[in-house]
Order: sequence, then structure tokens, then C-alpha cells
Amino acid sequence: MSEILESGEEGIEEVVTRSEGADGELPISGDDLTKGNSGDLFGWMQNVGMGWKAAGWGKREILILSTQGGIRQPDGTPTALGYHSGHWEVGLLMEAVAREVARLDGVPFAGFCSDPCDGRTQGTKGMMDSLPFRNDAAMVLRRLIRSLPTAKGVVGVATCDKGLPAMMMALAGCGHLPGVLVPGGVSLLSEETEDLGKVQSLGARYAHGEVSLEEAAATACRACASPGGGCQFLGTAASSQVMGEALGMSLPHSGLSPSGSQIWRDLATRSGRAAMHLADQEISLNQILTEQSLHNAMIMHAAFGGSTNLILHLPAIAHAAGLARPTVSDWQRVNQLVPRIVDALPNGPMGYATVQVFLAGGVPEAMLSLRDILNLDAMTVSGQILGENLEWWENSERRKRVRERLNALDDIDPNEVIRSREDGLSSTVTFPQGNLAPEGSVVKSTAIDPSMINEDGLFLLEGQARVFGSEAKAITAVKSQGDDRIRAGDVMILAGIGPMGAGMPETYQVTSALKYCKVGKQVALVTDGRFSGVSTGACIGHVSPEALAGGPIGKLRDGDPVRVRIDAVSREGAIDYLGDWAGFQKRRLNPLFKVHPDLPDDTRLWAALQNASGGSWGGCVYDADAVNRGLS
Repeated sequence: MSEILESGEEGIEEVVTRSEGADGELPISGDDLTKGNSGDLFGWMQNVGMGWKAAGWGKREILILSTQGGIRQPDGTPTALGYHSGHWEVGLLMEAVAREVARLDGVPFAGFCSDPCDGRTQGTKGMMDSLPFRNDAAMVLRRLIRSLPTAKGVVGVATCDKGLPAMMMALAGCGHLPGVLVPGGVSLLSEETEDLGKVQSLGARYAHGEVSLEEAAATACRACASPGGGCQFLGTAASSQVMGEALGMSLPHSGLSPSGSQIWRDLATRSGRAAMHLADQEISLNQILTEQSLHNAMIMHAAFGGSTNLILHLPAIAHAAGLARPTVSDWQRVNQLVPRIVDALPNGPMGYATVQVFLAGGVPEAMLSLRDILNLDAMTVSGQILGENLEWWENSERRKRVRERLNALDDIDPNEVIRSREDGLSSTVTFPQGNLAPEGSVVKSTAIDPSMINEDGLFLLEGQARVFGSEAKAITAVKSQGDDRIRAGDVMILAGIGPMGAGMPETYQVTSALKYCKVGKQVALVTDGRFSGVSTGACIGHVSPEALAGGPIGKLRDGDPVRVRIDAVSREGAIDYLGDWAGFQKRRLNPLFKVHPDLPDDTRLWAALQNASGGSWGGCVYDADAVNRGLS
């Protein structure tokens, strides 16, 4: 105890109470003192107090915000760990932006709001805070932007599942300013082991005797092949990077760059340069985030086969920008129009890693294949319209060199990774409705095992409902070898875990386990929760209305006859109860479905506010007008 109360270090009490302060004079005028805000003067005083030269003050201020987490030493080793590797290295990007802003005679500021990891909270109570955190972080970041009223532009450096959407929402909500999004990049593939999506299924595979304890331990140790970057698959983090670039918020060929690399740092430097240029030209994000850019983003989501979580995030970004939120019918229309042309994990057929997609040309390469249906007049943070960016990309040395690099490193033809429109694959996402999902649901239909889809592109399963009120009970049944095990033909109903029940957690534990179980491909999972972007199988999520908001899914019982129909060609389908519908409608809510006893009060508040604002299909946002109408 004495070592806690006293360090024994000599001389530590020899403190002083006064210092000389900074040298020089602030470059202020009489008008600054008589007509300016006292806050401006107070801010300038603090700036020189922090060591910025007084003579250099009064120039363009650029705010750099980040989701950085952990404490990283200069040699890359940790003093303190972050929540995830995605935000571990992004401080290096902030430094590169700041140096370029200062070089161009600007004054850089920096602020931070870190983010959690969905992978770390899988199957835990922490998942109840995951989606609500996005709104919290967006509000904090917006408040940080507004709290520097002298800023002439904002650079958002962000990564991963909630931090990146939150940053885009924050930038969109401050669209009067110039803004640039710098994505945090992706992790490298491990030379010896599995990607980060597959490795999360080790528990289920061990339970079924598919891997030994020793194999599981060794595999898990080597899965993160590099210290920074988002996951190697096209999950929510990577899909968000694609969306940011497609919206025009990031520079061309910025999404999915390998974390820690020279090309990754160069992106940050050029983003700082872009921010200064946008400030000079008075090009704000309001001129970039438009109906046209939103259209382009939805096309790229379909072209890449992006995470279904972006169906939550893109409407939220649109709402923040003051744009109309995409509806279920909008998503369906786009996915009927646009073929998937990117072959990336977890979709296949080959399933290339995100860094390989980057080397194949990334977003601008995919845009070249689809430019006839893109809005080429949309403004971007390069200061040019999209059409001009694509003209540059098509003839650039950068394009030639990265594509040659992919072939040289991995013997992969870039045209197999990012295909032409004529050589495209089936669209990724289908939006089933039916009497159990009258307001819609979503399934990544390309992730259904091909052997379960007939020659007409139809997945059809009629089976008995197996009803679960928690993810824990569902995963126990999947891992079980006893009488309670999941059997081929079952329709697993996991309900009461939407926003109002449990904060709409990601249910990757269950979906990953089903993927690697022998009967998994012959099982359907229907839930009012959501899935990881790497989920596979006949997994239907976002069922609306959710059980606790009066949705029909909440009336199901064990043994009920349910049909799941997914047409991967027409991009439509249905989830239907097949029994006596009149009698079914008279049922009460299944007592299994109830608010999770550990749901935090602040998540309950979030759930109530987003429910009044349009629910999950409205992006789980806060619509202040709708909330106020409800209260009055």
C-alpha cells in the first residue's frame, strides 16, 4: 500500500506556480477586440499556450477528427490496447493530414471519439450498445465540429463498423463546411491461417469436432496478420469505406487501402491537401452529398455485394444530410438493376480479400464498369465531378501499377476480382416481405449455399418454427448434439432482439455456426435483429415490424408451419405463416419475446427515439420533428 501512496521519487514536490507564457504578440486588430467574440480571443490565447507560434495565427483552421483508440508507441508497440485493430493506426493518418495542412499554411486541430468492436462484443451484453453507439458517436463528433466555430473545414479519419458510419453522419450533419473522409483501411491476409470472418466460427466447429483445440488456438493467434486496419472481408467496415468513396466524401481509390502502407499514408496527405483546396474554393459537403451521390452509393453497394448493415447506415447518412431516406422499394429497385461485379469475401465465388479488391482498382474500377448508370455530374471532394475522376482513373499510372502489383503478388487477374457489367454475377441482396414481415426484411441471397437454390434461382424452405428469445439460447441449440439440436428443414425464429428488445444486436455467432455445421445450409434463420456483413446462409434479418413493436413475428410458437421463399433472380421473396391466419392474428405476443433484463436505460431511450423516427428501415436515426410530434 505504501508504494501506492508514495512513489519514493525525490524532488517531485518541487513544483512552481508561475511561468512566463508564450513569446510574441497575437496578430489581432482593434476590430477583433471591439467587434469579435470573446471566445475567439480566448481560443487564440490557448493556441499559443499549447505552443503554436503567435505570428502564425489567424489562418485557415482545419479540424481533424478521428476514431483512434489505444495508446501506440512510436515503434508500433502498445502502451494500452484499443478496442480493435481498425482504429489502432489511424493516428498516423491524422499526423499526415495535419502536416500537410500546416505545410499549406493552415492551422490543424485534432479531436477524438473512439469506437467499439462488434467482433469483440459478439454474444455478450456489450452488443446491446453497438448500434446505439453509432448515434451517440455521431452526436459527439457533430458537437466537436460545432464547438470549433472558427474551423474552415473538417477531415474525418475513421474506420470500422460504427465509427465510420458515425463519422459520415457527423460530416453530413455539418454539410455547410468543406469536409473530407479518410477511411482507415484494411488488414492484410495472414499467410498461414483463416480470414477474420471464418475464424469467428471456431467455437461451433470445435463443438462439432471439426477442429482440435490445438488447431483452434494456433489459428486464432495468427488471424490478425497486421496491427491495423479493418477486417479482410466485405463486412460493414469495408462496405462503409466503399460507401464513403461512392458518396464522393473520400478521394478516388481511397477505400480498402492496406493499413500502415505508404499508399495508405499518401492518401491522408492528399486528403489534407484536398481539405485546404475545398476551403479555398468554398466547396461544402452540401454540394457533394446530394440525391445524385446517394444514387451512386446505392449502386456501388449492389455492385460490391456490401453488408446488409449499410441498409441501416446509408439512410442515416442521408437523413443527416437532409436528404430523403431510401426505402425498401428503393433498395429493391437498385438491386434489380445492378449486377454484382466484385468478387470479395464472404460472397465469392472465389472470395478475394479486401486488400486484393483495392489492388484490382477498388471503387473507381467498379465504377468504370457501371458508369452508364451512375450520375457522373456528382461533385466529389477532389474538387471535380465524378466523371472527371473516372477519366483520370482510366488513364492513370496508379491504376496500371496497382493492378500489375496484384498479378505479381498473388497471380490474380484483376478482371476476375472486379468484372465487367456483362460478366457480372447475380445481385447480392433480396428483400422478402410476406405476412411475417409486412414492412420488409433483408437477406444476402448470394450467401445461400448454391446447392439449396434451384435452376430458376429459387430458395424454398417449408418447415417447423424453432423459436428462440435470445441469441444465447439459439447458439446453444446450434452447438447441441442432443434432442434439442437444430435439424435440417428447421426455420429458426430469433425474435425480441430488435432495437426495442436488445438494441438490435449483430447475431454473427449464430450465422457463422450454421455455416460450418453439416445441416446449416438446410436451415433458415429469421430475426428482427441484424447480421454481420460476413454472415452467410439463408439468414433473413431486419424483419419489420419487430416483435416488441407488434410485428407478427412475435406471435410465432414452436412447431408453427413457416415458409421461406427467396427469389435470387427477381430480388423478392416472402416469409409466411402457413396455418390459420385469422386465428394467428388473435394470438398474443409469445412470452419468450421480452425486453432483455440487462438492456441499459440509455439503449432503451435510443430504441424509443428511433422507433418514433422510422425504426430500422428508417436507419435507426433520431428525427427530432417526429419525436416531438409523438411527445405532443
